[in-house]
Amino acid sequence: MEASGITVRKNVEIKVRDGTTLYANIFLPSRKGKYPAILLRTPYKKPERGFERFVMSGYVVVCQDVRGRYDSEGEFVPFFTDVHREAEDGYDTVEWIANQSWCNGNVGTMGISYPGWLQYQLAKLRPPHLKAMNAISIPVELQHLDFPCGSFKPGRRLSFLFNAIAPDIRRRKKLSEPHTPEQALEIWNRYLHETLIWNLPIAEVCKYLPEELAEYVLRWLQDPFKEVWHFEQAHHEIQVPNLDFTGWYDHCWSFGHFLGLRKNAKTQIARKYSKIIIGPWNHVGLGSQNCGEIDFGPAAAVDMQTLQIQWFDHWLKGIDNGIENDSPVRYYVMGANKWKHYEIFPPETKNIELYLDFNGSLLSKVPSKSERVGFIYDPKNPVPSLWTISCFSSAYNLLELKHRHDILWFISQTLKHDIEIAGYPECVIYASSSAVDTDFFVRLADNGPDGRCLEISSGMVRTRYRNGLEKENFLSRDEIAELRIRMSATACRFKKGHKIALLITSSNFPEFDRNHNTGKNDIFDAELKIAKQTIYTGKKFPSRLILPVVKNGF
Repeated sequence: MEASGITVRKNVEIKVRDGTTLYANIFLPSRKGKYPAILLRTPYKKPERGFERFVMSGYVVVCQDVRGRYDSEGEFVPFFTDVHREAEDGYDTVEWIANQSWCNGNVGTMGISYPGWLQYQLAKLRPPHLKAMNAISIPVELQHLDFPCGSFKPGRRLSFLFNAIAPDIRRRKKLSEPHTPEQALEIWNRYLHETLIWNLPIAEVCKYLPEELAEYVLRWLQDPFKEVWHFEQAHHEIQVPNLDFTGWYDHCWSFGHFLGLRKNAKTQIARKYSKIIIGPWNHVGLGSQNCGEIDFGPAAAVDMQTLQIQWFDHWLKGIDNGIENDSPVRYYVMGANKWKHYEIFPPETKNIELYLDFNGSLLSKVPSKSERVGFIYDPKNPVPSLWTISCFSSAYNLLELKHRHDILWFISQTLKHDIEIAGYPECVIYASSSAVDTDFFVRLADNGPDGRCLEISSGMVRTRYRNGLEKENFLSRDEIAELRIRMSATACRFKKGHKIALLITSSNFPEFDRNHNTGKNDIFDAELKIAKQTIYTGKKFPSRLILPVVKNGF
């Protein structure tokens, strides 16, 4: 197949070391010659188009179905376990590419999310012809993604399992439909998302999955804190630089890879030249001006393909285009609507503290009088995640939740000057609960005079794990616990005339599972109890918000 100077070869056989044949679609310049190549390995069905700019820029693009998916032979092993052959398969594919008549021996890799995970797997084995990576938006460890702070994030993961992974397994095993993601998504949108997400106990989701996939998922749910990706160790073995993109609203926050490569990669090239670009984006909107219903302005838009081609031009073609001189970190400041460039993130900051007052204020000084304020958390009526049926986190206007009686709002006075923050805000709250185990969520927002209260950062704590995941520490009756909540990374300028808002509640469902307030295993038990939550303020219990203000950020 040839069109516009591009030749497409479909279902090309690539045999790996154990004799398994993996299949790839290959996009080549029609003009004969030797070109650098870029590999995309995926469990989501290899693309049949979309790489025109890469090919016209002088690259061969190889898109491969991983083992056991779509056209490729073998048994698919999902990333819930550390026993698989993805590293070896990826290594063998890179070296196969390098030895083809159309390749000049220089190979790069690219891909977002699961394909990013696949890149780190193969890179740790150091294929001799691998020169650069473009692994985008994948966390360092599975637990960081799906069980942060000990809580499960069911919405996105259940959608992923039913819509993206299960259909092809059902097709290959000749089980009943759905056999394609499109068929699965129709069922999901029509009714199944409600069934799966609200079903209790959560572990029963396995009955909606093919048996072999259900077995992997069940073993994972039984031991969710086990490290299975081991990328912190893998960083020590990687010898090529990576270009990453992630977003303030990306549930697959991937900054840990940048830090790991910059500090621990095997070569100076990988340590010095790995880079990351962070925008006001979510997982499916990388590079976009809009995130959900929020428009962050034209400056937020980034032409990712241009940056990717420039990246590979330098590392695969040896073009001196200056990309190695770009700052390692480039991030977008919300509110200011501008990009900043630094060697590391966060930049130099100074903490300021705003203290919670029982009347709903955020104060610069500790309230003189100790008070308490509370709410009732009913897991049968959780605070809803403000996302669409696709279950991707996004930018939200929190005023949509103003009607809820199970949210405490704390608002600063109108700002008399700009305050710019960058890094990880923190919240220290003193709290008690009628439950032996419960959750507390904090959400930081920029409350503007335009009537929009834009969430810019959030965090949570599951109280049984407030001292770490190693040991459960249940609340006792009348105990007032100090809860330290590290919030998600952000960069925002609170402008003069705006207010800083902090919300405290006990649920954010289905982005996070509901704490059942029983102290039992919430994944395998269905009992739900109501909890009475109390937040304490004042000198004795100085609940407070800690903001990392950038130098000259006032």
